[in-house]
Amino acid sequence: METTSPCSEGSEAQIVERCPPVAAPVRFFLRMEGLAVVVLSALLYARTGAGWWLFAALWLAPDLSMLGYLAGSCWGARTYNAIHTYVTPATLAVLALVLHQRSLLPIVLIWINHIGVDRLLGFGLKYPAGFGWTHLGRIGKQRETTAPGPARA
Repeated sequence: METTSPCSEGSEAQIVERCPPVAAPVRFFLRMEGLAVVVLSALLYARTGAGWWLFAALWLAPDLSMLGYLAGSCWGARTYNAIHTYVTPATLAVLALVLHQRSLLPIVLIWINHIGVDRLLGFGLKYPAGFGWTHLGRIGKQRETTAPGPARA
């Protein structure tokens, strides 16, 4: 079975085919999921006793992963997604608990809160087609303004 790279180039029509927009009701639920994560992570952070100055200082740190786009959209999407998925901070949380390093938990909660706010605002995981192509739909100047209709043959 032959596979092609998800980072291959193509026309905008081909990119849209590979990265279909998300229907409005689904996008709403994904954003509400982000809101739930934001509220829960902030409440848990408050219980850690860590200072809010740390929260403010580190909150934008995950966005440094956008520097991967300097190496191209494929690498940019890979680095951004690796940092903006819940799997990475959850793994750090498990390691912190197993290794009795509870001082890492506030950092984990800040990280998770950042991801939740991104989802709430509609910034999803990126496709290699470019920064504006996300799992929550197109973002930026050329964002689709209407909900997608049924697929056409």
